[in-house]
Amino acid sequence: MILLALLGATAPLPAVRLDQLGFEARGPKTAIVATDAPAPLPWTLTDAAGRTVATGRSVPFGPDPASGTRVHRVTLPRTLAPGPGYRLAVGPVASRPFPIADHPFAPLARQATTFFYQQRSGPPILPAHVQRPDLARPAAHAAERVTCFAGPDQRGARWPGCDYSLDVTGGWYDAGDHGKYVVNGGISTWTLLDLHERLAAWGRPALFADGALPIPEAGNGIDDLLDEARVEVEFLLAMQIPGGKRVTVATVTDTGAPASGFRTIDAGGMAHTKVADIAWTGLPLAPHEDRQPRRLYPPSTAATLNLAAVAAQAARIWRDIDPAFAARAQAAAIRAWDAAARNPAIPASSDFAGSGGYGDKDWSDERFWAAAQLLATTGEARFREVVEGSPYLAAPAFALSWGKTDFAGLLTLATDPGALSPDRRRALQSRITALADGLVKEQDSNGYGVPFAGTAYGWGSNSDLLNRAMLLGTAWQITRDPRYRDAVVGVIDYLLGRNPLDQSYVTGMGARPMMQPHHRFWAKAADPRYPLPPPGVVSGGPNSTAMNDEVAAPLKGRCTGQTCWVDDWRSYTMNEVAINWNAPLVWAAAFLDATAP
Repeated sequence: MILLALLGATAPLPAVRLDQLGFEARGPKTAIVATDAPAPLPWTLTDAAGRTVATGRSVPFGPDPASGTRVHRVTLPRTLAPGPGYRLAVGPVASRPFPIADHPFAPLARQATTFFYQQRSGPPILPAHVQRPDLARPAAHAAERVTCFAGPDQRGARWPGCDYSLDVTGGWYDAGDHGKYVVNGGISTWTLLDLHERLAAWGRPALFADGALPIPEAGNGIDDLLDEARVEVEFLLAMQIPGGKRVTVATVTDTGAPASGFRTIDAGGMAHTKVADIAWTGLPLAPHEDRQPRRLYPPSTAATLNLAAVAAQAARIWRDIDPAFAARAQAAAIRAWDAAARNPAIPASSDFAGSGGYGDKDWSDERFWAAAQLLATTGEARFREVVEGSPYLAAPAFALSWGKTDFAGLLTLATDPGALSPDRRRALQSRITALADGLVKEQDSNGYGVPFAGTAYGWGSNSDLLNRAMLLGTAWQITRDPRYRDAVVGVIDYLLGRNPLDQSYVTGMGARPMMQPHHRFWAKAADPRYPLPPPGVVSGGPNSTAMNDEVAAPLKGRCTGQTCWVDDWRSYTMNEVAINWNAPLVWAAAFLDATAP
């Protein structure tokens, strides 16, 4: 009850927790019941007319360390008739009504994808393309030609700037702020493009066919997912430094002391890390209300290799769709690869006010990712040599994030028919399915059925689960083993209500959706002049490891793992939203929709 008081709850949460969007008619259906009962409990499933459809007994799981509670599991029949109004009664408690449908995840996939249009920088967000009129907004950061940051940073290191400016109009705002970041834009764009490349193998190549999404490009004859992804690809290309330009960079950063080791490099082909305000803006603030000066921030090896990877991927995808764009992207990718080879250890700095640091001290994973994408696109021996000589090819452990990108190369290599030799590809596929087996075991060992065995939930924990769903979905693509797909369903079920807080972490989805994201524009809770968030936006989720903000700090030591979360716009550690979190939500939801049994 301590946590309920902290959350301002006025009544106990329902004991039966399940996916608030409902279940697939011919898919797995698991509910979790919070109860101290030591023995199995009888359960009854009824339809909208009150008729009994199925009965059984719950399975006690016992103490669940990740939630700090005791739970039972209820497994419903795998095949049930579609319809609304089902209810599950377990012992003395009952669920809310819920539907069963053939494609319950289709609305989630669509709405999650519309997030990216509404994060666009540059053009106006038009009423015709958003869910409500109040979500429209004027153009912001339009005609964004900016030069490099010059002067002292927050620690007093002085940066000399540069003698050029770049037109970096467009792209997506990264998160709740108005910065645009290459490394986070890179992994987010790769995720959407990876989804596009897989849809044919899943049997639904036209899932995002022209006209499927409410975006201005609808009607141009191009797949809408590609239209949206191209917005960010164009931005990434614009962040590349022209040939012949020299830039002064620091070679030692983020040590707790001012940046040092300054030297002037041949920066042609490298990518600036970000374009962002020179000082943090407050909340709420719509993008077009942002009056802070904007600057380019120094290039880094990680950003440059991100550009190389995504541009190479774009080159092969658009090769037959828009050959000129594909050629431009491939040329940019090779220029970036060569620039990173000249400057293999240029770090980003977190010492600039007004924007996230995205610091990274290990670029071997980005180098592998870029080489993998360039190999898949060009087949060139120099990229094959890097890939085949890398320890990453052995896929020792799964991690995927903006700062750990080797699996963004491995997942491509595992299913691309021409990148690796058949023997190497089979070995990689075996390693991926072995890792997926481990995630399935973790799901079985977790009270709420998520593929994570630990009790420490970090910043963006929901995205960590969604990235694991991508590994599981790829393992399903390789083997068609239904266990892997079922585990992806478990991730989405958790995000949409099958969790100890009975909380849908996605706006507009379910009976108790997240309502107050940490976002400067979708900020009605902070100021009624601003709108509620659109549907389809995923919260970062429970965070028990970095409880820094004013909302999270009082929970420290008073919550456990999955319960360390509050729906509060002030909490950037628990309730921010971001492009690299929504992208795997799109991937996972589209995977389930495309492969529905």
